[in-house]
Amino acid sequence: MNSGLNKILIGANDQKEQIFINLSMANRHGLIAGATGTGKTVTLQILAEGFSKNGIPVFTADVKGDLAGLSQAGLPHKKIDERIQKIGIKNYSQNGNPTVFWDVFGEFGHPVRTTISEMGPLLLSRLLRLSETQDAVLHMAFKIADDNGMLLLDTKDLKQLFIWMSENNDELKKEYGHMTDTTIASMQRQLMILEEAGGDIFFGEPALNIDHLMKKDFSGRGVINILDARKLMVDPRIYSTFMLWLMSELFEKLPEVGDLEKPKMVFFFDEAHLLFHDAPKVLLNKIEQVARLIRSKGVGVYFVSQNPLDIPENVRSQLGNRVQHALRAFTPKDQKAVASAAETFRANPKFDTAKVIGDLEVGEGLVSMLDEKGRPSMVERTLIRPPESKMGSITLEQREEKIKSSPLSGLYENVIDRESAYEVLQKQAEENIKRNKENSEEYYKEYEKEMPKKEKGGLSKIFDTGKRQSYAETFAKQMARSLARRAGTKLINSIMRGVFGSLK
Repeated sequence: MNSGLNKILIGANDQKEQIFINLSMANRHGLIAGATGTGKTVTLQILAEGFSKNGIPVFTADVKGDLAGLSQAGLPHKKIDERIQKIGIKNYSQNGNPTVFWDVFGEFGHPVRTTISEMGPLLLSRLLRLSETQDAVLHMAFKIADDNGMLLLDTKDLKQLFIWMSENNDELKKEYGHMTDTTIASMQRQLMILEEAGGDIFFGEPALNIDHLMKKDFSGRGVINILDARKLMVDPRIYSTFMLWLMSELFEKLPEVGDLEKPKMVFFFDEAHLLFHDAPKVLLNKIEQVARLIRSKGVGVYFVSQNPLDIPENVRSQLGNRVQHALRAFTPKDQKAVASAAETFRANPKFDTAKVIGDLEVGEGLVSMLDEKGRPSMVERTLIRPPESKMGSITLEQREEKIKSSPLSGLYENVIDRESAYEVLQKQAEENIKRNKENSEEYYKEYEKEMPKKEKGGLSKIFDTGKRQSYAETFAKQMARSLARRAGTKLINSIMRGVFGSLK
C-alpha cells in the first residue's frame, strides 16, 4: 500500500490528495490520539502494515485483542470498496502480515520474561509502589547484591535478600546506611502483593532476547510482534512498567546509528496515559530522556492515547508525526484538550482546526507528518485508508497455529532456574551454621576438660540433647551474622542493570 519511495500511505483529503508518512522521518516518533471508537486502532494497524512491508519490525501491545487481526488477510466489504475509491487507491489487495504473538503469562503467545537485575531498582520501585524511604532501601538492596556478587533473577531471590538484610541489619547499616526492619518488612509485603497479582511470572529466565523482536521473514518483510495485553491490563501498573522496561531495553542494547533512510524498528505504546499516571518526577525525566535519545538508535516510538494532554509536554513536543481523531468537547477539560491539540498542528487556512477536531467522523483524522527536511506539514483533514489485514480479533485456533509455526516456538516456554541470590544465601547460611556449630562443639569439649568434675554435671545439663543443639545453633546464627557479609566469593564483578537503573 505504498506510493512513492520510502513512504507509507495514510489516506487522502477531500481533493483526493494522498497523505503519506516519510520513512526517513519515522524515527522522529509519533502520536495517535482520539476518543474511544474514532479509529485509533485502524490507524495503528495501517502504520504497522506499512512498516512491515518496508522491512521494518514492529512491536505493539494488543490491549483489547483486536490487533491480532494483523496476522490474517482482511475480508471483502462494501464500505472498504467505497473508501478505496474515495481515496484513489490502486492495486489494493487483502493480505495478512508476518506476526509473532507474545504473552507475559504464556497463554496467548510466547512467554516474556526479564530478571530483577535487568529491570533495575527504579522501575521495580514503581512496580512495587514503594515510598521514598522504601525506594532508598531497594537501591541499597541492589548495591548489596552487587557488592556480594549475588544475581537477582526472580522474586524469590529478592525475598531471600530482604530476609538476609533484616538478619544482618546491624552490620549492613554501618556500610550502606540506616534501614529499619519495619521498612524491609513493608517491602516484603509489597513483593507478596505483586506475586498475588501474578507479577512474579514476569521475572525469571530465559529472559527476552531483544534480537528476537527485530526479525524479518523470508520475503524481507518486518515481523509484527504482538503482545497480548488483555490479562496484563487487569493491573495497569504491570502493563505500563513492562512496556517502559522494553523501551528502555531497546535503548540500552541497540547501537547508535544516527539518521537512517528508515527506522530499524517501530514501537507502539498503546494506552500511553498509563505510563505517566502517578509517575514520580525522576521517572518522568528518564522517560523524556529515552524518548529524546532512542531515535538515534533507529527506533521510532508512537504513543497512542485518547487525549493528547495525557502525554507530558516535554515528551509530546518530540512527537513529529501526528494523527488526531475526533475529540468530543463536553466539559471544560475536554475543550482545553481540543484547543491544545489544535495548537500543536501547523494551521491550514482552509478550516478551523479546533472546530474540525470535534466534527471528525469515524475513520477520519487530522494528519500532519514531517517532510523530508523534518518540518511539520500543514494539517490535513484525512480519510484514513482501510488496512489490508483483518480488522478485529481472530479465533483461538488461528492464534495457536501461528504460535506453533513460529520460529521461536520452544525457546521461551521452559523456565530455567540457575544459581542466584536465593541459592547462594541458603547455601551460605547452611555452611555458616554448620561451621559455627562445629566451633561451639569444639569449645564445649575443651571447656569440659578444664572444668572441675563437680561442675561438669551442671554444664552438661545445659548442653544436653535438644538444649545443647539449640545453644549451638543460636551461637552459630549469631556468628553467621558477623561473618556472612565476608563469606563466599563473588559470582560476578557487577550486575548489569536496565537503562532505568543505570542511565545518568
